[in-house]
Amino acid sequence: QVQLVESGGGLVQAGGSLRLSCAASGRTFSGSTMGWFRQAPGKEREFVAAVTWSGGSTYYSDSVKGRFTISREKVKNTGYLQMNSLKPEDTALYYCAAARAYWGPSRDRYDYWGQGTQVTVSS
Repeated sequence: QVQLVESGGGLVQAGGSLRLSCAASGRTFSGSTMGWFRQAPGKEREFVAAVTWSGGSTYYSDSVKGRFTISREKVKNTGYLQMNSLKPEDTALYYCAAARAYWGPSRDRYDYWGQGTQVTVSS
């Protein structure tokens, strides 16, 4: 079992930056993928970014490519989402997720989820 705890959300003005963290505990993360998803009110949860735990390969949705950077620090068992040039449409509840044996954007393939951290971008 894997437990995920997000932190770092908050209120920021458009054009600003935030860094989200996802602390993982439980079973080893080796061979896994860590992903970030977000859900705005009235909308479905959507894929944001993913990183392979071992090799650090990354994958982004088109809506955040070039503005967000996903990374992981294996020693600390923690993943990060650096969000720059934030826009009001980035406002959502951001979730960290982990997949045992999947690499991609499909939320149904992720096995573990955190509780989410709120990001609000004001115009």
